Amino acid sequence: MGKQLVTVGSILFVCLGNICRSPLAEAVARKHLAETGLDIDVASCGTGAWHVGEQADPRMRAAAAKAGYELELHRARQLRADDIEHYHLVLAMDSHNLRDMRRIFGGKRGTRLALFLDWAGAAPPRDFPDPYNEELTAFTQSVALAERGVRGLIQRLGEG
Repeated sequence: MGKQLVTVGSILFVCLGNICRSPLAEAVARKHLAETGLDIDVASCGTGAWHVGEQADPRMRAAAAKAGYELELHRARQLRADDIEHYHLVLAMDSHNLRDMRRIFGGKRGTRLALFLDWAGAAPPRDFPDPYNEELTAFTQSVALAERGVRGLIQRLGEG
């Protein structure tokens, strides 16, 4: 690959409950980053505590598995204030998550905070829609959107 545009050793994907969008983005990024040879650690979490310790939503696990992504081992966790010290890039799934991240991190700097789809250059949409209260097709659409976003992310990280 060409010269790296942005030095990133770790990425944290953040959504609301860490059972749908952010674990999906993590799994898609993990697989595609490994395939491209970019050595970047990825993880995910949620701004809320409702699902801490739970697996990803069964509908998301099924949609991800159908597309070749593994979510079975995922366990939800909540965003912590010290995450800003451990991740080079923290990507929110939507603008509400981004606002919550800024509140949780307070005035701490040093980490890039951004919307996943904006930063990846994959917008529109800017916000990654939450499929949780939607029909099953929303989960399949989420997989396609995560793949598009990760393609943009890898392009931004790896091309020069």
